[in-house]
Amino acid sequence: MTDTTFNEMEKEQPKKKSGFRKFLRWFIFIVLLAGALAFWWKYYFVFGEGVKSGELNYVVKKGNVFKTYEGKLIQSGLRSKAPGAISSYEFEFSVADDSIANVLMNNSGSYFDLHYKEYKGALPWRGFSPYIVDKIINMKAVDH
Repeated sequence: MTDTTFNEMEKEQPKKKSGFRKFLRWFIFIVLLAGALAFWWKYYFVFGEGVKSGELNYVVKKGNVFKTYEGKLIQSGLRSKAPGAISSYEFEFSVADDSIANVLMNNSGSYFDLHYKEYKGALPWRGFSPYIVDKIINMKAVDH
C-alpha cells in the first residue's frame, strides 16, 4: 500500500463517537426533560378547581420582592379542629389579576362566590397560596 491510498481510506471512514459521550448526552437530556416536566406538574398543572362562598375578611397586597394579593374568606358553618373547640371555616387564597383584587378590596365584608384554581405548589410571583382566585361569580352586600 502506498501512502496516498492509506490516507484516502482514512478520510473515507467516518470518525466514531464515544459510546459514553452519546450516553451522557442522552442522560442529561432525559434528566432535564424530567425536571421540566416535574416543575410544570408542581407549579402549572391545575390540580383542582371549584367555588368557595363566604364573607370576605380581607385582601391585601404584600410581599418582599414580588407584591401579590392575598385574601381570606370566612365560610359559613363551624368545624372543630380539636374535640370541644369551635372555629370557622377559613379559605386563604391569592389573586393574580389586579382588577379582581381591586373589586375584592373595595368590597371587603361582602358575601362572595369565588372561583379558584388549585395548584400543587405556590410560585412567589403568583402568591403565597396554592389557591388562585381567577373569577368572581357572585357578590352580595352583607347586612349587619
